[in-house]
Amino acid sequence: MNMNEKEVALWSEGGLNVTLTIRLLMHGKEVGSIIGKKGETVKKMREESGARINISDGSSTERIVTITGASEVIFKAFAMIAEKFDEDILACMVNSTVSSRPPVTLRLVFPASQCGSLIGKGGSKIKEIRETTGAQVQVAGDLLPESTERAVTISGTPNAITQCVRHICMIMLESPPKGATIPYRPKPSSGGNPTVLSQPHTAPTFAVPAQYTIPPQDLTKLHQLAMQHIPFTSLGQSNPTFPGLDMSVSPSSYELSIPNELIGCIIGRQGTKINEIRQMSGAQIKIASATDGSAVRHVTITGSPASICLAQYLISASLEMAKLSIQAASSSSSTTVTSA
Repeated sequence: MNMNEKEVALWSEGGLNVTLTIRLLMHGKEVGSIIGKKGETVKKMREESGARINISDGSSTERIVTITGASEVIFKAFAMIAEKFDEDILACMVNSTVSSRPPVTLRLVFPASQCGSLIGKGGSKIKEIRETTGAQVQVAGDLLPESTERAVTISGTPNAITQCVRHICMIMLESPPKGATIPYRPKPSSGGNPTVLSQPHTAPTFAVPAQYTIPPQDLTKLHQLAMQHIPFTSLGQSNPTFPGLDMSVSPSSYELSIPNELIGCIIGRQGTKINEIRQMSGAQIKIASATDGSAVRHVTITGSPASICLAQYLISASLEMAKLSIQAASSSSSTTVTSA
């Protein structure tokens, strides 16, 4: 039975009437676009789609947008959100000479226990979704902080995204979450944004690449550019800047050195982390073999300027998170010794 036949069978069994909830992770500017002036845009979306659309409070740079309703209702809501973001992208390109339009990108917050069903054996299901819908789908390897959920990034045309959500709803109906789900709740801005794609905390224990401070909305745009392999000018600026990023980076390659004791956090278990960074940045990343007597491993990044910059940022953020974990473990050990 192919995907269309399965879909018809599932919906005919009452799947269309089952109430589902899908959560989206958005940054402030994206949420502002959805809310609209005096809340007019989100009100229109609620009325025309019939979906319940709730937005978490604004105490964090990240917001959770919760969409609840029957399947068809959710599809309508997603179609409207994707169309709105597509309009925003077109508006940004008004003064741009680039003809290639960046894709619409949405981040879903998905229970980790359902991610296996989304990926499928050997990646077969996620491959099928990509080929069937034309959308790009990426499942983060790490859990979102203090939760049992992962970020699932989908990008493409508004229609591709809506079709992708249709497949995701099927998976949610066929494979319910196993056990209790601890939902991801963004922390207030004063506490710092804890996700991998956030501003890294400062921790001077090791010498690592320059730390980047990129506004969340610029990071999303940089990711879109890296995926499209198009120039920075597509942001609608003659000389766009990303604070903290070295825009003089060679368009072909960049090399850096990482201490041996930290290389594991970049590679990840069975290469999961480095593969995730490759997928998110679109860059090729090669890690040289360990050399006798050397305290560092050499890493070579190749690709477009956007891909290289994004890969540098993701590697730097991973290093910072590893350093914080080491410091926390060290602090805990010291406290234990002192109490004893």
